[in-house]
Amino acid sequence: MITDADVDYEGSIEIPSDLMEMADFWAGEKVLVASITTGARLETYILEGKPGTGKILINGGAAHRIKAGERVTVMAFGISETPVTPKILLLDEKNQVVRGAK
Repeated sequence: MITDADVDYEGSIEIPSDLMEMADFWAGEKVLVASITTGARLETYILEGKPGTGKILINGGAAHRIKAGERVTVMAFGISETPVTPKILLLDEKNQVVRGAK
């Protein structure tokens, strides 16, 4: 769930470092963000946020397309010569993990 949106920032999605670690995301990684609420999609990069806060912020021009209160899916992609098992985290309205990555 997007907790805040700031159009005056240069751009990105800020995700708490504890959630980043569970999802195997890293700072600066390019991601696709899809709003489950509106269907809007955009590409941006990840900024590392303070762990344990549950705050996921969308910044810059992206904040015109995805707003605070929207449910989103954040996806990262990679190229591999071997099969990749996705890490899937299901979060509640406070961005606490309901079902975690294996």
